[in-house]
Amino acid sequence: MTDLQITLFGAGGVFIVAVFSYNKWQEYKAKKSVERAFSNDHDDVLMREGEAPAASPAATAEPVLRQEPRFDAMPQGKTEPSFGAAPAVFADEVGQGDTAYGLEVAPSPSQQNSAASELATSLVDPLIDCLLPLSLEAPVRGEKILPVLQTLRLVGNKPVHFIGLHVNGDWEPIAHGGVYTKMQGGVQLASRTTALNELEYSELVTRLRVVADEIGAEPEVPDMMEVMAEARNLHRFVAGHDAQLGVNLHTNGAPWAISTLLVALEKQGFDVRPDGRFVMPDGQGGHLFSLSTNVTLAEEATPRLTLLLDVPCVAPSRDGFGAMVACARSLVGRLDATIVDDYNQALSDAALAEIAGQVQDFYQEMEAADIPAGSTRALRLFS
Repeated sequence: MTDLQITLFGAGGVFIVAVFSYNKWQEYKAKKSVERAFSNDHDDVLMREGEAPAASPAATAEPVLRQEPRFDAMPQGKTEPSFGAAPAVFADEVGQGDTAYGLEVAPSPSQQNSAASELATSLVDPLIDCLLPLSLEAPVRGEKILPVLQTLRLVGNKPVHFIGLHVNGDWEPIAHGGVYTKMQGGVQLASRTTALNELEYSELVTRLRVVADEIGAEPEVPDMMEVMAEARNLHRFVAGHDAQLGVNLHTNGAPWAISTLLVALEKQGFDVRPDGRFVMPDGQGGHLFSLSTNVTLAEEATPRLTLLLDVPCVAPSRDGFGAMVACARSLVGRLDATIVDDYNQALSDAALAEIAGQVQDFYQEMEAADIPAGSTRALRLFS
């Protein structure tokens, strides 16, 4: 090894020792700085017992009110609700003029009949639905549970709906932005075609338990035998009141050309639905009665038209039968036709008046059963 190599090795060793020494010195300085910052000369206000922490000059200059987050009120200056451990305050626990979430609290359930509550009752109706109470582990937001509830909308052909008890004390359909402390499900007991059966109910219970687990709820499942008995009773009523009344128009001459009919029916006020049906609007988004040409779309002419009234689906105040007869009489003059029954026998004014009386008796029966014709309840059952 040459003298140059020895010199270089020696210089390298000295450099390494110098770097190591410098790093140790920096570490020592940092340690002392930390010790001074956290030395016992400073009081730890969080660890002192039996003493109130010393107030800062800013605090003594102007008192500050500390407020726990609550469901019934918002901190001053806030525009969004705060959520915390404080219990929910319901509408029956506050005055009528108080507010919750910055919105006016509705009167207590015994004093109010809000639109939201009415809609909730129409969706989960004790008279035509099997009620399914769900106890929640904690208040939940609507947007968190809606995707789960959407997985259980039908059992067979029976609709399933859910409503929630909002923190303001109102029952309402589950909605985005709502906060709910309880829930209620409901499955329709009967439809126009069938009653809820054992297979459908078993499927409902299985799927309901899955939904409840996902949203943190505990369902109360009614006894199957009792539910089946209620479903059969309701379906008997539906089947016994599934009334559809029709009057026919028969041509007095040659069959009507479909193209000619289209013009006449449009002038009469009929709307043509995508499925080819003609319906008479009721002015409220629905229809009073329908009309059929009694032929397929491929036919070019027809000798007979049928006007049909779905009696339980039209409220008495709309006088669906009277409107249908008036329309038929108007078309008689427009199309040169005769009003006939299903056997092509002419219907006299006396016969039509007798049928109108029977329709009124039908309406009274439905009213007595608390399922008025044309009501939301009736529309659900006879849809």
